[in-house]
Amino acid sequence: MPKTTHFGYESVDEDEKGHRVGGVFSSVAGKYDLMNDLMSAGMHRAWKAFAVSQSGARSGSRVLDVAGGTGDMTRAFAEKVGPQGEVWLTDINRPMLEAGRDRLLDRGLLMPVVQCDAEHLPFPSDYFHCVCVAFGLRNMTHKEEALAEMRRVTKPGGRVLVLEFSRIWSPLAPAYDWYSFNILPWLGQRIARDEASYRYLAESIRVHPDQKGLQSLLESAGLEDVEYFNLAAGAVALHRGLKY
Repeated sequence: MPKTTHFGYESVDEDEKGHRVGGVFSSVAGKYDLMNDLMSAGMHRAWKAFAVSQSGARSGSRVLDVAGGTGDMTRAFAEKVGPQGEVWLTDINRPMLEAGRDRLLDRGLLMPVVQCDAEHLPFPSDYFHCVCVAFGLRNMTHKEEALAEMRRVTKPGGRVLVLEFSRIWSPLAPAYDWYSFNILPWLGQRIARDEASYRYLAESIRVHPDQKGLQSLLESAGLEDVEYFNLAAGAVALHRGLKY
């Protein structure tokens, strides 16, 4: 009997989720960066900068950007590690990856780009100083397998970072819910011509593990000294785990 998982509030076969998530991101790839700026009032840039600051990456480091999409984190890490380092941009979705590749090229950055599944990373074990996924983990079918793969390719002494939507401070939850289920789909329709994808975004946040739940997933994947940092009153959290 097929196993099921969440696609937003829907329960779907595991094999179906990847296809449907792919459809979401193929639909919104062209407007993804503009929508990020509008939805967060530009705050996503500060959240990503904070994640990079907690990465431990420095000149010469090797960094893997998992589900890196349009390349914001890849570009930031490239500035951090310099010409002696390596930053790999990966994503399972081809239109998103092409958008990221083109944005990097437009800025004069020729970076290695790989289309791959985060649950089966095509990299050797113990290779990267830092592995990061920003706003991508909640879309993965088997989060535990993806986290285990991220740990596998991280060098001993390296870090795994997960920047993701989480649980907002409870007094703000009613206003946040209203914004999520009214304004986000409206923006999606007006800007990206896709209301359904942004309704899925709002739903996917609610079925994703909260701060403590995600901390437990990282620990179950074998990461140690796992801690998290709440951003935007907990609407977003950065989790950081070490590999010893």
